[in-house]
Amino acid sequence: MKLLLLEDVEMLGWLGDVVEVKDGYARNCLVPQGLATVPTEKNIQSLADEKARRAESRQLEHEQKEQLAASMEEAEVVLAAKANELGHLFGSVAERDIAENLRQQGFGVQDAMVRMPNGHIKELGAHTVTLKIAPDLDVVVRVIVVSQDETVDAVEEQTSTEE
Repeated sequence: MKLLLLEDVEMLGWLGDVVEVKDGYARNCLVPQGLATVPTEKNIQSLADEKARRAESRQLEHEQKEQLAASMEEAEVVLAAKANELGHLFGSVAERDIAENLRQQGFGVQDAMVRMPNGHIKELGAHTVTLKIAPDLDVVVRVIVVSQDETVDAVEEQTSTEE
């Protein structure tokens, strides 16, 4: 079934797009929630100006995200955590911890942007984490986890000798 989107729908399309969807999705979700309607020339024309404005704002937003990604190329996160003598953390370093540290450094990062495919960090040392800034834009950030008793210099010396 062809529908005209009245709002931006994630993974489907933007306002003013005519999309092809299954009948059940149209009847049970998109139309009742006011997200789409049957496309007519009148409907398409009425959304043309708003569609152009939103496309322009999406372009500006994407440029801002590209600037954020460029500024974060050399970003480094240093976190202190409680650990035992073997370097195992009591707890773990999660996405929110990394995002919070980046926000303190002045980067506009949300918790959901942090991707940790191997799960939370549970060991001392240097790790890499990917930030998903936009669907087509990733940034790799170095995360250094130090014991609360150690200094940052000691960990940097340790990671430089490992490499």
